[in-house]
Amino acid sequence: MSALVPLNLPRFDIRVRRDDDSRRGGLEVFDQLRGRWVALTPEEWVRQHFVNFLITQRGFPRMLMANEVSLTFNSMARRADTMVYTRALKPLCIVEYKAPDVAVTQKVFDQIARYNSVIEAPCLIVSNGLHHYCCRYTPEGYTFLPDIPHYSELLY
Repeated sequence: MSALVPLNLPRFDIRVRRDDDSRRGGLEVFDQLRGRWVALTPEEWVRQHFVNFLITQRGFPRMLMANEVSLTFNSMARRADTMVYTRALKPLCIVEYKAPDVAVTQKVFDQIARYNSVIEAPCLIVSNGLHHYCCRYTPEGYTFLPDIPHYSELLY
């Protein structure tokens, strides 16, 4: 399947199975944050690898992360791909994923910035699995960071 392309993220023992019972008959991946099997799309492949990277390489606490978080923007229901919270359960970081063949463009950043106008998280991350971008948000604007920081570096 084209979803299983190598990414610019550490490899790990990802749980994948064939979904013979569904009408789609496709592959599924186990989402450790949602605790259930979900359809394995190219974007989901990126999400699962990036979540693993945040937990194992950047010290993000699994219990303070959630996938597919509902939010309302301009009276319309939207979903943030991944949300990370502080220990006080305030939004700390929004992560937006794209499939590896989708370029990370200004349009992608505009999307996550719109979500953040509601959430006001101090950190935004965008990844297509090959290229990862992180910026810090303050009321004065956005500042791009050279790398994805450790969880403890985001707390201030």
